[in-house]
Amino acid sequence: MDTILAYLEANENRFVDDLLAYARIPSVSAQPKHAPDLEKCAGWIADRCRAIGLETKIHKTSSYPIVVARTPKFDRNKPTFLVYGHYDVQPPEPFELWESPPFEPVQKGRDVYARGISDNKGQHLAHLNAVEAWLKTDAELPCNLTFLIEGEEEVGSTALYEFLPENKKLLACDAVVISDNGIPTLKHPALTYALRGIAAMEVRLEGPSRDLHSGIYGGSIENPAMALCQLLGKLRDDKGRVTIPGFYKDVVKLSAFERRQLAKLPTKAAAYRKFLGVPQLFGETGYTPDEQRTARPTLEINGLTSGYQGAGSKTIIPSWASAKLTLRLVPNQTPDKIIAMVTRHLKKLCPKTVRLTVTPGHGGTPYLVSPTGDLAQGALRALESGFGHEAILTREGGSIPIVSAFKKHLNADTLLLGMALPDDNPHSPNEKFSLDAYAAGMRMSANLWAELSHAAIGGCCDCGSHSC
Repeated sequence: MDTILAYLEANENRFVDDLLAYARIPSVSAQPKHAPDLEKCAGWIADRCRAIGLETKIHKTSSYPIVVARTPKFDRNKPTFLVYGHYDVQPPEPFELWESPPFEPVQKGRDVYARGISDNKGQHLAHLNAVEAWLKTDAELPCNLTFLIEGEEEVGSTALYEFLPENKKLLACDAVVISDNGIPTLKHPALTYALRGIAAMEVRLEGPSRDLHSGIYGGSIENPAMALCQLLGKLRDDKGRVTIPGFYKDVVKLSAFERRQLAKLPTKAAAYRKFLGVPQLFGETGYTPDEQRTARPTLEINGLTSGYQGAGSKTIIPSWASAKLTLRLVPNQTPDKIIAMVTRHLKKLCPKTVRLTVTPGHGGTPYLVSPTGDLAQGALRALESGFGHEAILTREGGSIPIVSAFKKHLNADTLLLGMALPDDNPHSPNEKFSLDAYAAGMRMSANLWAELSHAAIGGCCDCGSHSC
């Protein structure tokens, strides 16, 4: 392992140059004008994989190409791991808020600013660099590796969802590694072992056949906007608990071990409140802010629409009112079951003076990998080796739908090993990536394959891992 780490250190400047070259390609999947740039970007990363020594193929799809690269001499007696990443990036607009051009990388201290450099080019490039170090030093990898790098993650991964079931044999693996998320600080490297799911819906109340004069008719009929507000207000109590019967029935409770791990996060309530710009925090009683936002289910109103929205006043009783809702789900809640549960409860509460329509929206299942399992523990050791600090376990409040797809089609758990920092501004102007995180990520990845291989076979694999 010392030889591999020495190779990474000796080639760090070249790896930074590669990162800058990769970030210069404006691979914006949301904008058709950048279609040639996405083709160019797929070619660039494929060439980089081939230069490392990986057997690489660019797969044409219904959208942008998918690059699959595999370590040579696949040995079926060794465990296999799949590394996922995406070469497409978010639109850079609004340009006027950028302090430097989004596709002309600028280094300031140990940070490099460019669109897509953190999300996700720098993170999966760190893994490729680590594999190069293994292969170029003639060290024998204790596992097979497959890189799967797509070009439309930022617009829904439609082609990848088509590609997965058709290529299950090609992509078969013991586990998936994704570095498309973050860590609290460089001193708090973290394995994200759980994600919340989501269930979306729209609730609409219909009242009179048209907007009515509030003076002439007010007081004799129901106001749909008022009825909707009252209806929604009954869905949560003043302690932050969702009041829908059975809502918490399937929730997997946090263990004492998990709560101790989440307590290691460097979140300070006062600083968190100030960062969010709210006069006071609010959440489910009995849980910390980190637990509330990552490990507990929620019901949120995302938008309310009714009546007159223009300047001045218009004295009407609106004919309808609607609200967009999303519920964040935790293991073992499921979107279909939750949507049905909410719909039944709304129908029960809805007054007879209005007509209710509930339209289900998109859904995503929550995800959980055992935080005490061998793979998770191996990943934690690799994080600690790479970053030089104790690694912690954390959960993510948002959703990464592709994780569930990997579980469904490949029957493989995913290890989320982010390198991004909270101030990296993904999806925002002035996106950046820390070169310290980049270097630590390479070291982490170099150690990771030995650790995961050891965990997968459950014994010594002569891999150089300190845990063997």
